[in-house]
Amino acid sequence: MLEDFYTTKPVFHHCRRTSRNALTALQLTVYANGANIYNVGGLCRLFSIVIKRLFIFGVPVSILISTWFLARQMPALTPEHLELVVLSPYLITALGMFLAIHFHRGRPFMVLLLLLIFYWGSQNFLVGKSIEPRLNEIYQAFVLLIPINFALIAFMRERGFFTTAGRLRFVFLAVQVIVAFWLFRYNFIAILPYIARNYSLLQFLDGMLIPEPALAVGALCFTIVAVLAVRRQTPIDCGMVGALASFFIACNWLTNRDVYTAFCISGSAIITLSILRDSYKMAFCDDLTGLPSRRSLNENLHGLGRRYAVAMLDVDHFKNFNDTYGHDVGDQVLKMVARKIMDVSGGGKAFRYGGEEFTILFPGRHADEAIPHLEELRKNIADYQLALRGSERPKTQKQGAVKRGNRREGAYASVTISIGVAERSELLTSTEDVMKAADKALYKAKNRGRNQVCC
Repeated sequence: MLEDFYTTKPVFHHCRRTSRNALTALQLTVYANGANIYNVGGLCRLFSIVIKRLFIFGVPVSILISTWFLARQMPALTPEHLELVVLSPYLITALGMFLAIHFHRGRPFMVLLLLLIFYWGSQNFLVGKSIEPRLNEIYQAFVLLIPINFALIAFMRERGFFTTAGRLRFVFLAVQVIVAFWLFRYNFIAILPYIARNYSLLQFLDGMLIPEPALAVGALCFTIVAVLAVRRQTPIDCGMVGALASFFIACNWLTNRDVYTAFCISGSAIITLSILRDSYKMAFCDDLTGLPSRRSLNENLHGLGRRYAVAMLDVDHFKNFNDTYGHDVGDQVLKMVARKIMDVSGGGKAFRYGGEEFTILFPGRHADEAIPHLEELRKNIADYQLALRGSERPKTQKQGAVKRGNRREGAYASVTISIGVAERSELLTSTEDVMKAADKALYKAKNRGRNQVCC
């Protein structure tokens, strides 16, 4: 940290203009405020991690914002176009269900089914009717039960359709419909004072169509779905957050046909798009490490331009490590290395090439510009102490950090990587030539003793 502090340009120029005594005073000041510097660095790193994890919501948020502006243009549409717009939720939902069945995704299928039930029910019994929605049993059933089902589906693991678990989930939905029909049809007057009451705790809620009890339940369910999406970082969970937001907006603007229809469309579109994004992730991302796969690497090689560097990385003695500690620990090693490679600086983009071998592309950089970043990566991996799997292996990252802080507990091992790097030049004009040169440099690093960077 102090080294980084001294190498920043403002301090460097200041030190050149000050005497030795002034530099000593500056050092004492840094030591006295060391805790503050570390705290600022920790906060910056935490902020960077949070932004990176929230980036997955970019697509749903963009769709929701676009839908809000497009809804204002709907009154200008012709009757023929409006009729097509009204049918759009059915068409998009049918497409999403087809994709869900094709890719064996039961959870998004159930979400689309809920959105379909909501749209069909509201179109036939709520929209355009001279009723007060908050006093209608169908509306109350929708705003209370659908968010709860979203939260339950978010907790579920993917089990497909035709498994026992998959069939039981659809039975659960059918039973729920029957119970909800009985409860809201024959006991609605008794429960209405509790579910339609406004407590006026917050004045800005008075103008909302959704009753406050349903808002409270919905906010809790939305928070659960959003937290799970942030933790899992999957397109399906992210899409569920966007679809639930669309559902709430449609429910609150039920008396405005244009806004209601637009957000019913966006909810189905977000889930359908999430299925496509998930299928893309399956095809182009490595399941074990989470890095883009070799297929994705081949696609990225076509758009590098005329200036780039390629680094090939290999875990040293990985076969011996696997034979000694087992394949489960070997998988943990690959995951750890992948996490470190994923955070490489210098604009590098990491891929899993195959087995214990990885690739990093540096678009717009020469090899000598990429080497310092690769050296930093090599050192970070070599310095990392990996807790070996055993009966007392920590189950959480927090427990693992505590155990790594106490080096006397348990058994630890460290791994190293060898790196070969090459750049495009007059002799190496194609990506295949650059990849081969980087691979040769990798073997050079291994022959020279491993745990080093060669070009």
